Amino acid sequence: MFEEKIIPLDGWISTFVDWLVENHREFFQLLKWPVEKTLIGFDMGLNALPPLVIILAIAVLAWRFSGKSLAIFSIAAMGFIGVLGFWEDTMTTLAMVLSSVLFCTIVGIPIGIAAGRSDRFDKTSRPFLDAMQTTPSFVYLVPIVMLFSVGNVAGVLATIIFCMPPIIRLTSLGIRQVHPELIEAALAFGANRWQVLLKVQIPLAMPTILAGLNQTIMMALAMVVIAALIGAGGLGSPVVLGLNTLDIGLAVTAGLSIVLLAMVLDRVSQAMAGKNNR
Repeated sequence: MFEEKIIPLDGWISTFVDWLVENHREFFQLLKWPVEKTLIGFDMGLNALPPLVIILAIAVLAWRFSGKSLAIFSIAAMGFIGVLGFWEDTMTTLAMVLSSVLFCTIVGIPIGIAAGRSDRFDKTSRPFLDAMQTTPSFVYLVPIVMLFSVGNVAGVLATIIFCMPPIIRLTSLGIRQVHPELIEAALAFGANRWQVLLKVQIPLAMPTILAGLNQTIMMALAMVVIAALIGAGGLGSPVVLGLNTLDIGLAVTAGLSIVLLAMVLDRVSQAMAGKNNR
């Protein structure tokens, strides 16, 4: 019955993307500009700072939000990455993650708040979030390359699209979980809608929002590694090089660096969410 293609959807998509590239390239370059500038700033800043300063800064954050154990682990993990010879690649990866998470936060939290306060908007946005979250990460790479070329910026743009759904969904969930009686009490005392949002809903939803931020950070770290396939730098590059040259030592040590960085980011962001919850 289905031996032959009936609906040439792939051809329609290719034609549409080609039309975008030919007629709206300036618009996509405009979208690329703030991401590029942010990424360059983070990358140059992190690589310009002495490694000891960055390690101590991460350790202070870990100690502030969790305690001595996480601080010691963070120092050991980041120091081990340094002695493996992947410090510069790690800072580039961290810059890509920070850039992606920054734009996901700027765009995602307002969308999540809107979805949390409007059932109609929530129902409208849900199919798009489902598609963004379930589409295989490799599928994003081809249109991103066609629209934005290759390199670190293209990798960050693909990462932003891939890892934005968690912060939108959990922000919406946090807003919806605020007890209606608290909102009614605020309105009864004369608060307007903006005051209710800023003084009641967002503070009470903050633990859930921070949990979404944690998930966004983890997904961003996973995606920036995959983005090495389209020329993005960072720790993904030695992994891809090790795969192409069958250099198992290079691939494993770079992969171990990714794991350690992910553990540090995950523990610190979880500790921040837990501290806020208390």
